[in-house]
Amino acid sequence: MSADGHGIAAGHAGPANARDYTVFDAELSGQTFSFRLLRRLLRWVRPHVGRAAASGAFVVVASVLAVLGPVILSRVVIDGILMPESGFAAPSFGMDAAAAWMDRATGFGPLGAACTLYAVVALLWAIFLYLHRILLSRAVLSALADLRRDLFWHLEHRPASFFDNVAVGRVMTRITNDVEVLFQLLAGLGLLLGELVPFFVALVVMFSIAPKLTWILLTAVPIVAFATWVFRRTTRRIYREIRNSVSTLNQNLQENLSGMQVVQLHGREARNLEAYSEINRYNRDQENRAIQVETVYNPFVQSLASAGLGAVLWFGGRDALEGVITLGSVVLFAQFIDMLFRPIVAVGEQYNVLYRAMASCERIFQALDWDESLPEPERPAALPARLRGEVEFRHLSFAYRPGEPVLQDVSFTIRPGEKLAIVGPTGSGKTTLIRLLGHFYDFPRGHVFLDGIDLRDIRARDMRERIGVVLQDFHVFAGSVRENIGLGDPALSDERIEAAARLVHADAFIRALPRGYETPLLERGANLSHGQRQLLAFARVLAADPEILVLDEATASIDTTTERLIQDALGRVTAGRTSILIAHRLQTIREADRIVVLQHGRVREIGSHDELMALRGVYHTLYELQFQDGAG
Repeated sequence: MSADGHGIAAGHAGPANARDYTVFDAELSGQTFSFRLLRRLLRWVRPHVGRAAASGAFVVVASVLAVLGPVILSRVVIDGILMPESGFAAPSFGMDAAAAWMDRATGFGPLGAACTLYAVVALLWAIFLYLHRILLSRAVLSALADLRRDLFWHLEHRPASFFDNVAVGRVMTRITNDVEVLFQLLAGLGLLLGELVPFFVALVVMFSIAPKLTWILLTAVPIVAFATWVFRRTTRRIYREIRNSVSTLNQNLQENLSGMQVVQLHGREARNLEAYSEINRYNRDQENRAIQVETVYNPFVQSLASAGLGAVLWFGGRDALEGVITLGSVVLFAQFIDMLFRPIVAVGEQYNVLYRAMASCERIFQALDWDESLPEPERPAALPARLRGEVEFRHLSFAYRPGEPVLQDVSFTIRPGEKLAIVGPTGSGKTTLIRLLGHFYDFPRGHVFLDGIDLRDIRARDMRERIGVVLQDFHVFAGSVRENIGLGDPALSDERIEAAARLVHADAFIRALPRGYETPLLERGANLSHGQRQLLAFARVLAADPEILVLDEATASIDTTTERLIQDALGRVTAGRTSILIAHRLQTIREADRIVVLQHGRVREIGSHDELMALRGVYHTLYELQFQDGAG
């Protein structure tokens, strides 16, 4: 490959491939926090900042209301109504006046008005908290949907060489798992705000009522924070092992289930169970470690909360007896204990998420920054409405990697409307020729021409619209039979799709399906036979009506009856259309106008079947070795 990651033309090789694809296989642990990554992530949040800002405003209002509820119970109800002679006037933050107004407006009396005011505050708290979480979730989900879309679009436009070197599973992880981790981060930060704001509001209220008692309670906060930090560092390592073991379990399970016939044929059930059980035991041990740590941490935090309550009762009770503070103030402090400790625990919960998110950000941006692409012409050639279909390979040499040539000085011309077969041993470069014709890899100018136009002067998209390729395996997309033939192209009418299906003899079996052309296809087309999937592949390419037809081993794995149907259709479809056949079956090759024989990346022979047999060269040898069953 060239330095830009694509294939290279032998003899035109630039510097060795500088791209390191192993970065996609590296496990990133997210050990460090990066403001750079976080700032970059905010690029996708920025268009939805209005919702995020409204969510922040709502959580501030909800936090104030969350504090005012206990103030009403303690200051208005206990100190103002039940025990009005306490002698100490703790601040009510306007709740006394609000309760008096409610009494005048409703006539419920002081206690009834205070209870009504509490119910209104509680209802408003629930409404604002609901709006906060709804707007936060919508902002985060919209931002990450945009990120996932941009990531998908970017990966869609990477060249074939990228997917030759990077495992598809690694790519999928970035679009699915890593984006999901970012949702946990952004949503968690928003929810954390909903815990921290009440913490500070409660502190303001507590300091305004009893500063000494507030300082006593705050001594427990660093202890909770330290315990949470230790706990999260410990569990981060354990949960990493749990995730790895679960991943290994799933991989082992998938391999065994997908290869169950091989497992049973070779009697490997017991050995496979032993291997699976070993991984399962390790996962169980790590889960038990996590549970053991949690059973220490959770009771410890709860005991500190109980100790805080005891401190409030002891010190606050003494001050209340001495008339320094009111009984309602003691009750208020007892209610605020949870607001003091819960944010610390919430921060700890976000600790692991934060570092996992840094690793996910790094992986996502690693993929987004991968700029490998095929060069496009600055001034692309304008193709006519209909090509003649002449294809010329002129002294083409190509290598996927430096020093490993696949094609060497390949030269031949396919005339318009000609049916040409390409044969050769495995690894001779047959499929590579087709990949280059589809411009899936880069190569120098002056080596491949279409109707006399240098392929490098044609946009890859324009070129691919003129070539129809039928592979041995028909790729099934989620959707109906009709959608799989037309691929959602609005230019293809239902009539044209059905006409293509009739032409390749697929219409009969399609109409026999439960819903005909609207029948949904299962994953990998499991509700169709292999031959039926191949007929759909022919229908798909014929519906697009390309000027050049490529059949890459398209009939290698179908039954004889289906092949007769396809051969009958091909005779009519390829008439007047340039066709390139890469096939092993004798019948397909014999019908070709000419045959190109490749060996070790070089053109060894060109001619008709009879001419090549008369030469008694490479083709004759291949025929004797591979096609003798067909001859018989």
